[in-house]
Amino acid sequence: MKTRRVSLDRIASSTRNAALGREVLVGEEIVCREGYVLAVEILFDKAVYNQVEGVDGRMIPLRKGDVLAGVLGSRRALRGYAGRVPERLVPGDVVNVLNLGGVLGECTAANPDLGRPFDARVLGAVLDFPRIGHRVGVPAHIRKGAIPAAEKLECRTPLVLVAGTCMNSGKTVAASEIIRGLSRAGLKVGAVKLTGVSLRRDTLSMEDAGAAPALSFTDAGVVSTREEDVLPAARGLLNHLEREARPDVIVAELGDGILGEYGVQVLLEDEGIRALRAALVVCAPDQVGAWGAWKVLEERFATRPDVISGPATDNDVGTSFIRKELGLPAANARRDPEGLTALVREAMHGGN
Repeated sequence: MKTRRVSLDRIASSTRNAALGREVLVGEEIVCREGYVLAVEILFDKAVYNQVEGVDGRMIPLRKGDVLAGVLGSRRALRGYAGRVPERLVPGDVVNVLNLGGVLGECTAANPDLGRPFDARVLGAVLDFPRIGHRVGVPAHIRKGAIPAAEKLECRTPLVLVAGTCMNSGKTVAASEIIRGLSRAGLKVGAVKLTGVSLRRDTLSMEDAGAAPALSFTDAGVVSTREEDVLPAARGLLNHLEREARPDVIVAELGDGILGEYGVQVLLEDEGIRALRAALVVCAPDQVGAWGAWKVLEERFATRPDVISGPATDNDVGTSFIRKELGLPAANARRDPEGLTALVREAMHGGN
């Protein structure tokens, strides 16, 4: 296999498990499956959605000519790009940057607010050398050093689940404020993001709020969660958190929406997850979203939210509707984080 040395200008956070340096060797043989690491060259400048998250969590501008290390993956975002892994790639082919975490693929649907996604010319597969001193590299994958999936849930730590009706519905803000409140109350809080597409931003926010530690599915070697693999990855992450951190409670954010395509439904239906649930917080953008979440959870999952949060509770109009019409507690994470935490603690102590 022909190889060449490439100097990277940007190393996306999605590649973090692969522990890349600035200088890498790339090969011509590309494995077109999720999780494999590519080096690509950005082909034009953009005015919006024009950054990538580095491995340290900082947002860095992407410019024409930048050489980026990213990861092949899919995305199915309502308010972002949708895309898939191409069936075949060779150096010189063009892929798209599908998210801020540096996920690479073929864009199948764009968002008018974000404009056209970056085009990027494939330079080759970044090579890993798993055996010290070995001169033959293999295509790098983010499974390297990943937390292993598990077929059995051994974790017994109570879970506070934070779900939403869609992306950008306030889940991370709510999760972070709950973590902050529970930590200040003297609890040791672990955190995990169990579904979505690779990006460190949300787990970093949870760490800043006091989680020790905060993990995501990417730590389990997953780029974008799907129904068929979300549960083993989630079990592995929860088992690892309990074993390594010994938290009193785990706050688990379920990225995307209850009816999205990232496997949230699988987790809500799983008996092991349900048995650990100490509270379920649902974030909604408006009254209709809150009502729809209540109905879907009741009719499809035979459960109900313990608390409603998100933009639907930004003022008393939505909060009053939720309390009077749905008979559910409601609190806003930004206006009343103490009230939100108090409702979560009440649900934790009251059981389900």
